Amino acid sequence: MSATCDVVVLLSGTGSNLQALIDSTRTGDSPVRVAAVISNRADAYGLQRARDAGIDTRTLDHKAFEGREAFDAALIELIDTFKPKLVVLAGFMRILSADFVRHYAGRLLNIHPSLLPKYKGLHTHQRALEAADAEHGCSVHFVTEELDGGPLVVQAVIPVELHDSPQSLAQRVHVQEHLIYPMAVRWFAEGRLSLGEQGALLDGQLLAPSGHLIRT
Repeated sequence: MSATCDVVVLLSGTGSNLQALIDSTRTGDSPVRVAAVISNRADAYGLQRARDAGIDTRTLDHKAFEGREAFDAALIELIDTFKPKLVVLAGFMRILSADFVRHYAGRLLNIHPSLLPKYKGLHTHQRALEAADAEHGCSVHFVTEELDGGPLVVQAVIPVELHDSPQSLAQRVHVQEHLIYPMAVRWFAEGRLSLGEQGALLDGQLLAPSGHLIRT
């Protein structure tokens, strides 16, 4: 088991994936420690979740900055005061600058509610239904300069059911998000997961382009 891995979580909303991560660290043998939670929105409920768990919180309002680069530079400075080994995006509704992504290359993870490379961006559940997909799910990936395009770590695949709505599909995908995101973070904390030149590596082996697949 490796030493404790300090993680900083960035979010803009309710923080359900943050809560799943916090819950996963309470097993007693977890190498993950959420050192801080940072939001660009002071009203994000995820900040309250963090405070309830005794985790340091910070707010950095993007509207107080002249542009994306200025905000990201201040965000880097703030994150680095906590000296994290890993930065986790958990519903952080900001497109990150190239400088930010490069600064955290190989230690920046995101979760996206689709089976990437399908449905980058928003409204993924609606788009999966409109395409009459038989399967849908979520993906954890390393963040690169390509939006929702970094090397895949793990994907959870669920069947699309006959009477699914975007809401019912989202609900079932959320359940899977809350399983695979803490798992991927733990792999990283244990030194099992890394980003190599060819893609994501798990236990020294190059993962398939689709990442580690979990079917339900």
